[in-house]
Amino acid sequence: MSDDGLVAVNFYEPPKDLERFFTTFYCVQIDPEGDDRVTDALHPEWGNIRVFSGDLPNSKIGNSSLSGADITITGPSSQPLDFTLGRSRLWGIGLLPLGWATFVGQPADQYVNALFDGRTETVFAHFAGLADCLLDQNSTEEQQLDHIERFFREEAPRFGKEDHRIQKIHSVLLKPELPHVSDMAEQCDLNQRTLERLCRKHFGFTPKVLLRRQRFMRSVADFMLDPSMGWIGAIDSLYFDQSHFVRDCQDFLGMSPSEYAGMDHPIIASFVRERMRAHGSAVQTLDKPG
Repeated sequence: MSDDGLVAVNFYEPPKDLERFFTTFYCVQIDPEGDDRVTDALHPEWGNIRVFSGDLPNSKIGNSSLSGADITITGPSSQPLDFTLGRSRLWGIGLLPLGWATFVGQPADQYVNALFDGRTETVFAHFAGLADCLLDQNSTEEQQLDHIERFFREEAPRFGKEDHRIQKIHSVLLKPELPHVSDMAEQCDLNQRTLERLCRKHFGFTPKVLLRRQRFMRSVADFMLDPSMGWIGAIDSLYFDQSHFVRDCQDFLGMSPSEYAGMDHPIIASFVRERMRAHGSAVQTLDKPG
């Protein structure tokens, strides 16, 4: 548990029978002073379900914005998600690509870089009952965690048969020395056209974008864990030069590395450090597929 006065977070590993679907389950308490609201930004990540009580966030990613929703669903992202909120509590459920395919059952590329209200978006309506249980103030955190596990184990609809190729692609994607799509296709035992179709459908992006995002997020994770090393010390070995990294920073965070380093990260900095300590992975995109 991390508790720095502003952010208190508990991370929970999914049980063995569910770990192939989820990154982590986590419960976060945000406690700014008085009526203050804090602003921060999430890094690019996989899909998420988040359930809020207390002050509800104002959030924006790309051309998509959402305010006042107690259940928010985000698709896979290649852009930062900016948010502002005050005193609040939230449960987060990180969906791995196989989790999105199984429990959402919609083509991931139709939901990228977008926010959805889980109360009003029909395709996510089956999560409303889960959210109501997590918002029950008479239940303990442990009871709520048990309900998450029971919901996905026994109650949530599952869409279609599990495609073993999703986990194979995901495993290969995590390899740090993987510079080219052709190498990725070869290691997945797929031709490039099939790989592209599966990546768009289940991961949200083309193989090329996914490889770029992995390379960039390895760099960001190292920087967030130890800002004293500077960007030069954090840049992934697959970058040709610093200008190559600067272009990716503009694409994935919408700003230069120096601009990002100069910003306050009142929530995400604590979150990343505690995630690394508790889960062994600082950011969601670097999690293994079960």
